[in-house]
Amino acid sequence: MDDLSPKVQNQIAQFQQLQQQLQAVLNQKFQMDAQVKEMARTTEELNKSPEDVVIYKSIGALLIKVDSKETILKDIEESKETMEVRLKSLERQEKSLRDRYQALQDQLNKALSTPSGQPLSSM
Repeated sequence: MDDLSPKVQNQIAQFQQLQQQLQAVLNQKFQMDAQVKEMARTTEELNKSPEDVVIYKSIGALLIKVDSKETILKDIEESKETMEVRLKSLERQEKSLRDRYQALQDQLNKALSTPSGQPLSSM
């Protein structure tokens, strides 16, 4: 890498940083998506249960009895909506990072023009 210009070295560093940021966003997105799906399944199961079912809510290491099924359904729905908003934000962030990643990858491919004609690998 010593024979590369400082500009190309800087672009490579930026490219690696973008890869890490994109991977972090993808991990967060995956985790949030799993949580949203879990909340949807929980809501579905609660809706199947009788109105007088005893429900407990986990708060830290404790299980607390919930007053009513409607109360917990409302709490879950609010949490799910919040997660969905965060998920949309992560999707926008992912798109932005992917666009920057692709543009920088194209610049590096032009600058490096590898002798074997192989472009840099993409994510």
